[in-house]
Amino acid sequence: MILYLHGFRSSPLSMKSRLLAAQMQALGRSDEWRCPQLPASPKLAIELALSLVKHVPAHELTSTLTIIGSSLGGYYATWLAEQLDCRAVLLNPAIVPLLDLEQHVGVTTAFHSDEPFEFRRDYIDELRGFAVPAISRPERYFLLAATGDEVLDYRDMVAHYAGARQTIIDGSDHGISEFADYLVPVLQFCGIGMDAGR
Repeated sequence: MILYLHGFRSSPLSMKSRLLAAQMQALGRSDEWRCPQLPASPKLAIELALSLVKHVPAHELTSTLTIIGSSLGGYYATWLAEQLDCRAVLLNPAIVPLLDLEQHVGVTTAFHSDEPFEFRRDYIDELRGFAVPAISRPERYFLLAATGDEVLDYRDMVAHYAGARQTIIDGSDHGISEFADYLVPVLQFCGIGMDAGR
């Protein structure tokens, strides 16, 4: 099973999540794909993520669950991987979002909607509760980071996930515009081959 967690102000309509969903459908494995719309509250986002995997037996989490997190979703995915002992793929993940998101406190809109989106100051405090100062078992992680990320510094990602599998893209951007080129290694890390069917 794959649980995809989108980034700040993003949604299941993001390019990366749509590409992955389409590939899972092509493989006949849509039933193993989850990509919820995350609430603005980090606490509620984590609670939602946990509710979507609670049906997976604890002894199967390591072998059957992979959480893919993009940007802020990567911050969440890291905390969840540490708690659940499952694999995680990080796509230009946020390392210290408390600092990056301070400037976004207030009301704005999401990238794929005109609906108002409020990021409250107390959400910064909630984020602190999900910090992972250092990862354990680096082999459970796969980092995909772009040197051209205009939002986050890829060097922070490389250092934070030291020892993990890492693919560093020369150039690109925060959204990883050429993500389609990396579908195969990402899904293979999730334990899903690209041949049709199960």
